[in-house]
Amino acid sequence: MRVWTTTLALTLVASVACSSPASCQSPGVAPGTPPEAVPLPAPQPTVDDPSPPVVIPPLPSLDDTEARAEAKKLVVALHKEVPGLLPLSDAQKLHWIKLGQEMIARSDFRITRAQVIVVVDRNVKVQKLALVLALPDSADWQVLGSVKVSTGNTGRKYYYITPTGVFPNTADRLGYRAEGTKNENGIRGIGAKGMRVWDFGWHNAVKGWLASGETGDIRLEMHATDPDFLESRLGHPASEGCVRIPAAFNVFMDRHGLLDVEYEQAASYDGRFKALLRKDRVPSPIAGEALVVVDSGAKPTAPVPLTTAQKS
Repeated sequence: MRVWTTTLALTLVASVACSSPASCQSPGVAPGTPPEAVPLPAPQPTVDDPSPPVVIPPLPSLDDTEARAEAKKLVVALHKEVPGLLPLSDAQKLHWIKLGQEMIARSDFRITRAQVIVVVDRNVKVQKLALVLALPDSADWQVLGSVKVSTGNTGRKYYYITPTGVFPNTADRLGYRAEGTKNENGIRGIGAKGMRVWDFGWHNAVKGWLASGETGDIRLEMHATDPDFLESRLGHPASEGCVRIPAAFNVFMDRHGLLDVEYEQAASYDGRFKALLRKDRVPSPIAGEALVVVDSGAKPTAPVPLTTAQKS
């Protein structure tokens, strides 16, 4: 009853308050104005209004001349920031380019803009990496430099052979940084604190401790290694399947964003990517995303014969 009485009272008050047209007229509206002529109030924003659209920056795109000029700058920075670079003859540079081009041609990955790719040769007699400028409209690619690496080892349980192929570093996965913690043997497996770890996702790899060729899935990563005990061993197979690189080279790649072109885009709308990338980075306009793993010691496979339909 109390609720009913209150409701009735409010109704009566409202009725009295609007007992004359003038008393119910909106402020600033002349008396006698018909209701349909009274302007409606401006809509007010609500908490449910959608946020402004995210503007994702486009991928950088340089022509061949601009790309080569940027590559020269990176070569200067590479020699300044990374000690122990490997000397390469013109023939060796052409060999690296050929390895990268052939692997990319066999993959679904396409070079659509001038970009740096990372080519790793897992051949047990090589165990090296080369930075290569790949161009979309020219086969005249350029090698920027080379360092020693370690890929998957054989003969040790749970050690896999690093798979070959083209592995993009996409924004579908978020890499991370080493915490610098030591394992039970006092080893910092992925390097000193702050070292970058690039995550290329799950891939099938041969179990290096079995002679049967049985495979299993591994999380393929590229990272530094213990600077005190293991970095000096680079140049020989030693990892559990990932690609180990020198610490200085890790910092160089990280600082210039050479595999982070998609991460730079993601950082514009996702705080996790922004937090991962270095604050002092200077992203190169020829940064790419592809890790290319080859094996120059593998037996060449015979080309697949073309069918009649393919020949036509």
